[in-house]
Amino acid sequence: MCRLLGRWFALVLSLAAPARAGDRGELVVFAAASLREAFGELGGKFEREHPGIKVALQLAGSQELRTQIEHGAPADVFASADQKHMQALVEAGLAAAPRTFARNAPVLIVPRDNPAGLRALCDLPRAQRIVVGIPEVPIGSYTLRILDAASKQCGAGFRAAVEARVVSREVNVRQVLSKVALGEADAAIVYRTDAGARSQAALAIPIPAELNVVAEYPVAVVTGAKHPALAREFVELLLSPAGQEVLARSGFQAGNGR
Repeated sequence: MCRLLGRWFALVLSLAAPARAGDRGELVVFAAASLREAFGELGGKFEREHPGIKVALQLAGSQELRTQIEHGAPADVFASADQKHMQALVEAGLAAAPRTFARNAPVLIVPRDNPAGLRALCDLPRAQRIVVGIPEVPIGSYTLRILDAASKQCGAGFRAAVEARVVSREVNVRQVLSKVALGEADAAIVYRTDAGARSQAALAIPIPAELNVVAEYPVAVVTGAKHPALAREFVELLLSPAGQEVLARSGFQAGNGR
Protein backbone atom coordinates (compact mmCIF):
# COMPACT_ATOMS: atom_id res chain seq x y z
CA MET A 1 0.00 0.00 0.00
CA CYS A 2 2.80 2.40 0.91
CA ARG A 3 4.60 1.58 -2.34
CA LEU A 4 1.41 2.32 -4.31
CA LEU A 5 0.97 5.67 -2.54
CA GLY A 6 4.59 6.51 -3.21
CA ARG A 7 4.19 5.79 -6.91
CA TRP A 8 0.99 7.87 -7.01
CA PHE A 9 2.73 10.89 -5.44
CA ALA A 10 5.66 10.50 -7.83
CA LEU A 11 3.26 10.49 -10.78
CA VAL A 12 1.48 13.62 -9.51
CA LEU A 13 4.79 15.46 -9.09
CA SER A 14 5.99 14.44 -12.56
CA LEU A 15 2.77 15.74 -14.14
CA ALA A 16 2.95 19.02 -12.21
CA ALA A 17 6.59 19.71 -13.09
CA PRO A 18 6.02 20.85 -16.71
CA ALA A 19 3.43 23.41 -15.60
CA ARG A 20 5.87 24.91 -13.09
CA ALA A 21 8.61 24.98 -15.69
CA GLY A 22 6.28 26.76 -18.13
CA ASP A 23 5.49 29.41 -15.52
CA ARG A 24 9.20 30.05 -15.02
CA GLY A 25 9.65 30.42 -18.78
CA GLU A 26 7.20 33.28 -19.39
CA LEU A 27 8.50 36.81 -19.80
CA VAL A 28 5.65 39.29 -19.35
CA VAL A 29 6.10 42.47 -21.40
CA PHE A 30 3.69 45.40 -20.90
CA ALA A 31 3.83 47.57 -24.03
CA ALA A 32 2.01 50.58 -25.46
CA ALA A 33 -0.62 49.62 -28.05
CA SER A 34 1.28 51.34 -30.86
CA LEU A 35 4.09 48.78 -30.45
CA ARG A 36 1.89 45.82 -31.45
CA GLU A 37 3.51 44.84 -34.76
CA ALA A 38 7.11 45.63 -33.84
CA PHE A 39 6.95 43.88 -30.46
CA GLY A 40 5.16 40.91 -31.98
CA GLU A 41 8.15 40.42 -34.27
CA LEU A 42 10.69 41.17 -31.54
CA GLY A 43 8.95 38.80 -29.14
CA GLY A 44 9.21 36.02 -31.70
CA LYS A 45 12.90 36.77 -32.22
CA PHE A 46 13.52 36.69 -28.46
CA GLU A 47 11.76 33.34 -28.16
CA ARG A 48 13.86 31.83 -30.95
CA GLU A 49 17.03 33.02 -29.25
CA HIS A 50 15.83 31.71 -25.85
CA PRO A 51 14.36 28.22 -26.37
CA GLY A 52 11.71 27.40 -23.81
CA ILE A 53 10.95 31.07 -23.09
CA LYS A 54 7.53 32.49 -23.96
CA VAL A 55 7.12 36.27 -24.41
CA ALA A 56 3.65 37.24 -23.17
CA LEU A 57 2.74 40.65 -24.61
CA GLN A 58 0.17 42.79 -22.78
CA LEU A 59 -0.76 45.68 -25.09
CA ALA A 60 -2.84 48.66 -23.97
CA GLY A 61 -2.66 52.40 -23.38
CA SER A 62 0.44 53.40 -21.42
CA GLN A 63 -1.69 54.90 -18.66
CA GLU A 64 -3.67 51.66 -18.30
CA LEU A 65 -0.50 49.55 -18.11
CA ARG A 66 1.02 51.92 -15.56
CA THR A 67 -2.10 51.64 -13.38
CA GLN A 68 -1.99 47.86 -13.57
CA ILE A 69 1.64 47.81 -12.45
CA GLU A 70 0.85 50.24 -9.61
CA HIS A 71 -1.83 47.79 -8.44
CA GLY A 72 0.50 44.83 -8.44
CA ALA A 73 -0.01 43.27 -11.86
CA PRO A 74 2.91 40.93 -12.63
CA ALA A 75 5.18 42.34 -15.32
CA ASP A 76 8.85 42.02 -16.18
CA VAL A 77 9.22 44.83 -18.74
CA PHE A 78 7.31 48.07 -19.31
CA ALA A 79 7.55 49.98 -22.61
CA SER A 80 5.66 53.28 -22.61
CA ALA A 81 4.69 55.67 -25.41
CA ASP A 82 5.72 58.66 -23.30
CA GLN A 83 8.06 59.65 -20.50
CA LYS A 84 5.28 60.75 -18.13
CA HIS A 85 3.91 57.32 -17.25
CA MET A 86 7.35 55.75 -17.06
CA GLN A 87 8.61 58.50 -14.74
CA ALA A 88 5.63 57.98 -12.44
CA LEU A 89 6.65 54.32 -11.98
CA VAL A 90 10.29 55.29 -11.46
CA GLU A 91 9.33 57.80 -8.76
CA ALA A 92 7.17 55.14 -7.08
CA GLY A 93 10.09 52.70 -7.08
CA LEU A 94 8.28 50.36 -9.49
CA ALA A 95 10.70 50.67 -12.43
CA ALA A 96 14.37 51.49 -12.74
CA ALA A 97 16.82 53.04 -15.19
CA PRO A 98 14.51 53.59 -18.20
CA ARG A 99 16.11 53.92 -21.62
CA THR A 100 14.62 55.54 -24.71
CA PHE A 101 14.56 52.89 -27.43
CA ALA A 102 12.39 54.58 -30.10
CA ARG A 103 10.73 57.78 -31.23
CA ASN A 104 7.51 58.39 -33.13
CA ALA A 105 5.57 61.28 -34.64
CA PRO A 106 1.81 61.94 -34.72
CA VAL A 107 0.00 62.40 -38.04
CA LEU A 108 -3.51 63.38 -39.07
CA ILE A 109 -5.45 60.47 -40.60
CA VAL A 110 -8.63 60.36 -42.65
CA PRO A 111 -10.59 57.52 -44.30
CA ARG A 112 -9.47 56.56 -47.80
CA ASP A 113 -12.41 58.43 -49.36
CA ASN A 114 -11.68 61.49 -47.16
CA PRO A 115 -15.32 62.65 -46.87
CA ALA A 116 -14.38 65.98 -45.26
CA GLY A 117 -11.84 66.78 -47.99
CA LEU A 118 -9.05 67.51 -45.52
CA ARG A 119 -5.65 68.42 -46.93
CA ALA A 120 -3.83 69.90 -43.93
CA LEU A 121 -4.09 70.16 -40.15
CA CYS A 122 -5.73 73.59 -40.34
CA ASP A 123 -8.63 71.97 -42.27
CA LEU A 124 -9.51 69.76 -39.28
CA PRO A 125 -12.54 71.79 -38.10
CA ARG A 126 -14.24 70.90 -41.41
CA ALA A 127 -14.55 67.29 -40.27
CA GLN A 128 -17.96 66.42 -38.84
CA ARG A 129 -16.75 63.51 -36.68
CA ILE A 130 -13.37 63.63 -34.97
CA VAL A 131 -11.97 60.98 -32.63
CA VAL A 132 -9.19 61.63 -30.12
CA GLY A 133 -7.47 59.79 -27.31
CA ILE A 134 -8.41 60.59 -23.73
CA PRO A 135 -6.02 63.16 -22.19
CA GLU A 136 -4.47 60.52 -19.92
CA VAL A 137 -3.26 58.36 -22.83
CA PRO A 138 -0.08 59.61 -24.55
CA ILE A 139 -1.69 60.17 -27.98
CA GLY A 140 -4.46 62.18 -26.31
CA SER A 141 -1.95 64.36 -24.48
CA TYR A 142 0.10 64.84 -27.65
CA THR A 143 -3.07 65.77 -29.57
CA LEU A 144 -3.87 68.57 -27.13
CA ARG A 145 -0.34 69.95 -27.43
CA ILE A 146 -0.62 69.89 -31.22
CA LEU A 147 -3.99 71.65 -31.19
CA ASP A 148 -2.62 74.36 -28.90
CA ALA A 149 0.42 74.88 -31.13
CA ALA A 150 -1.76 74.94 -34.26
CA SER A 151 -3.98 77.65 -32.78
CA LYS A 152 -1.15 80.12 -33.37
CA GLN A 153 -1.12 79.28 -37.09
CA CYS A 154 -4.70 78.20 -37.80
CA GLY A 155 -6.49 80.80 -35.68
CA ALA A 156 -7.21 81.41 -32.01
CA GLY A 157 -10.44 79.42 -32.09
CA PHE A 158 -8.88 76.37 -33.76
CA ARG A 159 -8.75 74.07 -30.72
CA ALA A 160 -12.29 74.94 -29.64
CA ALA A 161 -13.58 74.35 -33.17
CA VAL A 162 -11.90 70.93 -33.30
CA GLU A 163 -13.13 69.89 -29.86
CA ALA A 164 -16.68 70.82 -30.85
CA ARG A 165 -16.45 68.09 -33.51
CA VAL A 166 -15.14 65.36 -31.20
CA VAL A 167 -17.58 62.45 -31.08
CA SER A 168 -15.47 59.91 -29.20
CA ARG A 169 -12.50 59.77 -26.83
CA GLU A 170 -10.66 56.44 -26.81
CA VAL A 171 -8.38 54.80 -24.21
CA ASN A 172 -5.59 53.84 -26.62
CA VAL A 173 -4.31 54.85 -30.03
CA ARG A 174 -5.41 51.65 -31.80
CA GLN A 175 -9.03 52.32 -30.86
CA VAL A 176 -8.68 55.84 -32.27
CA LEU A 177 -7.25 54.37 -35.47
CA SER A 178 -10.02 51.78 -35.77
CA LYS A 179 -12.75 54.42 -35.69
CA VAL A 180 -11.30 56.07 -38.79
CA ALA A 181 -10.41 52.81 -40.55
CA LEU A 182 -14.00 51.59 -40.10
CA GLY A 183 -15.46 54.85 -41.42
CA GLU A 184 -16.91 55.82 -38.03
CA ALA A 185 -14.95 59.08 -37.95
CA ASP A 186 -13.78 61.63 -40.51
CA ALA A 187 -10.41 62.35 -38.90
CA ALA A 188 -8.12 61.62 -35.96
CA ILE A 189 -4.55 62.07 -34.80
CA VAL A 190 -2.52 58.88 -34.35
CA TYR A 191 1.15 57.91 -34.59
CA ARG A 192 2.81 57.63 -37.99
CA THR A 193 3.49 53.95 -37.25
CA ASP A 194 -0.21 53.25 -36.64
CA ALA A 195 -1.17 54.95 -39.89
CA GLY A 196 1.31 52.73 -41.70
CA ALA A 197 -0.21 49.62 -40.13
CA ARG A 198 -3.65 50.46 -41.62
CA SER A 199 -2.57 52.24 -44.79
CA GLN A 200 -5.16 50.36 -46.87
CA ALA A 201 -7.99 51.85 -44.82
CA ALA A 202 -6.70 55.31 -43.90
CA LEU A 203 -4.64 58.12 -45.40
CA ALA A 204 -1.98 59.95 -43.41
CA ILE A 205 -1.57 63.72 -43.64
CA PRO A 206 1.73 65.00 -42.18
CA ILE A 207 1.64 67.56 -39.39
CA PRO A 208 4.15 70.42 -39.86
CA ALA A 209 7.23 69.89 -37.70
CA GLU A 210 6.84 73.28 -36.02
CA LEU A 211 3.39 72.23 -34.76
CA ASN A 212 4.16 68.60 -34.02
CA VAL A 213 5.66 66.76 -31.04
CA VAL A 214 8.21 63.97 -30.78
CA ALA A 215 6.90 60.94 -28.93
CA GLU A 216 9.68 59.24 -26.97
CA TYR A 217 9.34 55.57 -26.00
CA PRO A 218 11.19 54.54 -22.81
CA VAL A 219 11.57 50.94 -21.61
CA ALA A 220 12.54 49.62 -18.19
CA VAL A 221 12.71 46.47 -16.10
CA VAL A 222 9.87 46.45 -13.60
CA THR A 223 10.92 46.34 -9.95
CA GLY A 224 10.19 42.91 -8.54
CA ALA A 225 10.19 41.29 -12.00
CA LYS A 226 10.08 37.50 -11.80
CA HIS A 227 12.72 37.26 -14.51
CA PRO A 228 15.00 40.33 -14.17
CA ALA A 229 17.88 38.82 -16.14
CA LEU A 230 15.62 37.93 -19.08
CA ALA A 231 13.96 41.33 -18.80
CA ARG A 232 17.33 43.06 -19.12
CA GLU A 233 18.11 40.92 -22.17
CA PHE A 234 14.82 41.97 -23.78
CA VAL A 235 15.67 45.64 -23.16
CA GLU A 236 19.08 45.09 -24.74
CA LEU A 237 17.40 43.49 -27.76
CA LEU A 238 15.32 46.64 -28.30
CA LEU A 239 18.46 48.78 -28.24
CA SER A 240 20.56 46.44 -30.38
CA PRO A 241 21.08 46.99 -34.14
CA ALA A 242 18.78 44.02 -34.85
CA GLY A 243 16.06 45.44 -32.60
CA GLN A 244 16.38 48.92 -34.06
CA GLU A 245 16.08 47.46 -37.55
CA VAL A 246 12.76 45.81 -36.66
CA LEU A 247 11.48 49.05 -35.13
CA ALA A 248 12.59 51.05 -38.18
CA ARG A 249 10.65 48.71 -40.50
CA SER A 250 7.55 49.53 -38.45
CA GLY A 251 8.20 53.26 -38.93
CA PHE A 252 9.84 54.13 -35.63
CA GLN A 253 12.87 56.38 -35.40
CA ALA A 254 15.88 55.38 -33.32
CA GLY A 255 16.01 56.16 -29.62
CA ASN A 256 19.04 57.61 -27.90
CA GLY A 257 19.44 54.71 -25.46
CA ARG A 258 19.35 57.08 -22.47
